[in-house]
Amino acid sequence: MRARRVRRGIARILFWLLVAAIVLYTVFPFYWAVVSSLKTGGALFGTELVPRDPTLENYVGVFREQPFGRNILNSVIVSAAVVALSLFLAVTAAYAFGRVAFRGRTPLLLAILGVSMFPQVAVLSGMFELIRWLGLYNSLASLVLSYMIFTLPFTVWVLTTFMRELPAELEEAAMMDGAGPWTTLTRIFLPLMGPAMVTTGLLAFIAAWNEFLFALTFTLTNEMRTVPVAIALITGASAFELPWGRIMAASVVVTVPLIVLVLVFQRRIVSGLTAGAVKG
Repeated sequence: MRARRVRRGIARILFWLLVAAIVLYTVFPFYWAVVSSLKTGGALFGTELVPRDPTLENYVGVFREQPFGRNILNSVIVSAAVVALSLFLAVTAAYAFGRVAFRGRTPLLLAILGVSMFPQVAVLSGMFELIRWLGLYNSLASLVLSYMIFTLPFTVWVLTTFMRELPAELEEAAMMDGAGPWTTLTRIFLPLMGPAMVTTGLLAFIAAWNEFLFALTFTLTNEMRTVPVAIALITGASAFELPWGRIMAASVVVTVPLIVLVLVFQRRIVSGLTAGAVKG
């Protein structure tokens, strides 16, 4: 009995050591970015975990020397538009794929999944020609249109899986009361899909917020760029003197909103990730 307690104690200690190692591995890079953003000059190359003379000069410099506030606003507008369009289209598509039987449903669903398998660089030239033909180059609309390529397939698949798990009795009861497909979707199914929509919407927001290649290709001026491109184009007095302090400060500024969103919606995220457990 005593040996069993000892083994349990050792196992518990090893478990918490593993948890501590994982937390340290994931959190320390962000902590180091915060520490570096509070340093200037030669202190940036020091190894102290707590800055001796912390300063907000890097944060002030980021907004003073470039339109970084406008870049953040651009990212917010583009990401929010992508999430809204992706969820609207995905919900309607998920109802068709999950609740309506029609010929070619499976091949069409697989085709949507296949679109997401292509790397961005493979469709870059085609998207560039399309955006130039539509007259959307160097506009936020070009980013919204191009980001839908990788956000829409994911949201369609996740919401379709969730839609199939909803009890058929709910739809039958709605039909008995005279509700049509749109009423059934918006009044019956949509309230139940809150956790799944929050999860997919947040993941789509993060993907759009962090996207770099399309944002670099389809925007030209500083006023139209999003934050990943703006951070990548931060330069110093020369090509060999990168302002690491300002780069770290900008990285912290654009990372904090994502952390806040995850903390605010963490319960719904967990519910959405376990949506497959719903039973009729």
